[in-house]
Amino acid sequence: MKQVTALQLFHAVAKKSHARLLGLDVGDKYVGLSLSDFHNQVASPLSVLLRKKSNIDLMASDFECLISQYSLKGFVIGIPFDRHRVSADAVQVKAFINDLSNTKRLHGLPYTYWNERFTSKNVELFLKPLNLYHPYHSKTMLDKFAAVGILQGYLDYANKKEVKLEME
Repeated sequence: MKQVTALQLFHAVAKKSHARLLGLDVGDKYVGLSLSDFHNQVASPLSVLLRKKSNIDLMASDFECLISQYSLKGFVIGIPFDRHRVSADAVQVKAFINDLSNTKRLHGLPYTYWNERFTSKNVELFLKPLNLYHPYHSKTMLDKFAAVGILQGYLDYANKKEVKLEME
């Protein structure tokens, strides 16, 4: 895996036909996944992976399958940005990505970090009136839609920058 800037990732993906991005909301127990459309303008919920330190090779294998199945060319990984301190959540996300990189199974795949602050909270407020009774369904839906918020925020930013560059 190779970390790149937000716009470097978008330019690398936008130039390829049928290239998509995967959004990740990395949590303690689950990794929520979202998927861009082929024009990289709209994010949709995909699934949730169970996260355990002991299953990082299995997760890398899952990501390999997703890459092949959905023509993925990069990851957008949510991370809480805070200018004043490094949060424990940010350290956890980076440790997960390092572990995934160390498997060497996603070699060369570009990724970027995207600010996820308040994404889960916004989704939680949106889903609360739906009264999802089973905690598992509630949590996994929260993780998937948090991943959508991360990826959609990134896509909106990158597309806006792209249009601005074309106009100059």
